[in-house]
Amino acid sequence: MSAVAVYGLSTEGYKIASSIAVKGTKVSLIDESVRMAISLKPDIARTYPNVGSLIEDEPLLDLEPIDVAISNASYVFFAPRIRKVGPDVKSDVTTKFRDTIKALKKGASIVYMLPTGVGGNNENIALIEHITGMSVEKDVSYYYLPMSSIAGPGEALVGSVKSKQDNILSKMLYDPDTRQKVSFVDVNSAELSHVIKTLSHYAGMASILEICKRATDSNIGLELTRGSFTDLYVDDVTSGLYDLRIIGSSLDGAGPLMYLVNGSIKGIESYVKYLIDQIRATLKKRDLKASRTKVSIAWTLDANEMRGDKIELLSSLETKVKDYIGDVERHQGPTFDLYHTDKTTVVIACSKADFEKVMSKNMANQDFIVMKANPLCQTLQ
Repeated sequence: MSAVAVYGLSTEGYKIASSIAVKGTKVSLIDESVRMAISLKPDIARTYPNVGSLIEDEPLLDLEPIDVAISNASYVFFAPRIRKVGPDVKSDVTTKFRDTIKALKKGASIVYMLPTGVGGNNENIALIEHITGMSVEKDVSYYYLPMSSIAGPGEALVGSVKSKQDNILSKMLYDPDTRQKVSFVDVNSAELSHVIKTLSHYAGMASILEICKRATDSNIGLELTRGSFTDLYVDDVTSGLYDLRIIGSSLDGAGPLMYLVNGSIKGIESYVKYLIDQIRATLKKRDLKASRTKVSIAWTLDANEMRGDKIELLSSLETKVKDYIGDVERHQGPTFDLYHTDKTTVVIACSKADFEKVMSKNMANQDFIVMKANPLCQTLQ
């Protein structure tokens, strides 16, 4: 039976590792931070629904070195946690990918689960051949399966060289809950398909953010609040920043595609500045002094997801608000508890789930102002 190694103690890595482990396949899950692989047995995969619960509980598990786990594996999934952002991100990914492929055995298959930019898979294939001395297609197989929140239902598109089919991989990826169809297409088609999906999705969102900034008249705002995008929060918008930046870094020169990518990134990044300006405007309108105000940022993030952009953005938002109002705290998780204070509290709800949690918990509490981090920065009291 094929042994599997998953490089990356990430949400996406654990999801794929546990779904394969419960089917009885031998799975090694690699924690890149300590450079060790843990043996993921079916009972452990059933006990822990996600990687967060596994890390928290720290059960005693069998360990082996990374190179041993990879050299024994017929299938290696690359799903690392990337915490660098900006220009350093590409070198961080490359370092981890080199670490993954150097012990690949002949006949093995590697499944790359991070999104690449345009031409990124050709670079990966060239790197595999350079590091291992083996030929992709003849000696080892390469598959591209970018994990993304915009994939949605339908089919999972797996990119492979010359659209090569793999029934074993297809069975591993099949999820009986979603019954998602697994289709193999040419690797470059899969790459461009993800670029199109990403750009269509986030360029549309960036347009909404930019246009809503012009809704300064309360009557315009009122009309726009009937739009479905009032449920679009900063959490949704920033999910694809990693993907957009990777696409941008893979393009040469200036052209319409580069303008689309950069415009989308700028639209999303400038929204954070706009959000802070709206917080200031709210305080001014209500004659609230910064020293008598406290800000609570309600944003529940997945600390273990592959992309680190949201985590970085939350830190940036917190720092920028602190420059203006000293008393800032973060809230995340299933409960939202505010301690009573003599300051006026402004709550920034950064996702639909966080907004609902804030409202259900504190409907009776009239002491604070809630601002939705949506395109119109709607404020409720």
